[in-house]
Amino acid sequence: MRRVVLAFSAAAVVLATGSMSAAVQYPLSLTLDAVMKSGVTTISSKITVQVDRAMDDSRRTRVSDALKFGGYQNFYNALRGVPSVGSIQTQNGKVDVRYTREDQDGTATRLVLVSDQPLFYLGADSSKKKVGFELTVVNLRIEPQGAVTGQLSGAARVRPAPDGGVLLDTWAEELVELKGQVGKP
Repeated sequence: MRRVVLAFSAAAVVLATGSMSAAVQYPLSLTLDAVMKSGVTTISSKITVQVDRAMDDSRRTRVSDALKFGGYQNFYNALRGVPSVGSIQTQNGKVDVRYTREDQDGTATRLVLVSDQPLFYLGADSSKKKVGFELTVVNLRIEPQGAVTGQLSGAARVRPAPDGGVLLDTWAEELVELKGQVGKP
C-alpha cells in the first residue's frame, strides 16, 4: 500500500468547503492516456472521464465534514448518499463520480473526482487484502490551453491528516499517470 498526502495534489481540496469559481466547462468529456509503471513493467490504456456538472457546494461540505469529523467510514457513507455527477471508465469497468472539487492552482485548474467504488485493483501483489479500498480518486490539472495531466488511484481510501489535510492510501504501489487534452467546443 502506498500512502500519499492528498496534496497528491489536493490536501485542502477534499476538505475545503468555500465557494469555487467555475473554470471548467461542463459537461466535461476527456479521453486520457493512462500509464502505470511498476518495476520494468509499463501498462498503457485509455481512461474516459465524463463530468456532467460540478457537485453542489452543500453536498461537498457535508461529505468533506464527514471525513474531517468522522473519518473514512463516515466519508464513504456520506459519499454513497450523493447523486452521481459523471463517470470514470476503462475498457473493462465504469464507476460513478460522486464528488468533485475544482480549485485554481496558479493559471491552471485542479479538478478532483472521487467515486464510491474501486475502478480496478492493479498491482504486483494480487494477494493483498482489498477490503477498505473502496474509492477511485482522480486528480487532474487542466491548463488554460487545455492540456490535462493528473493521477488516478483505481482503489484507495482517504483519512484526515494530523495537520488538517487529507492522506490518500492506495492499494497499488504506484499511481496511474494521466495525460490528455480538453476537446475544443
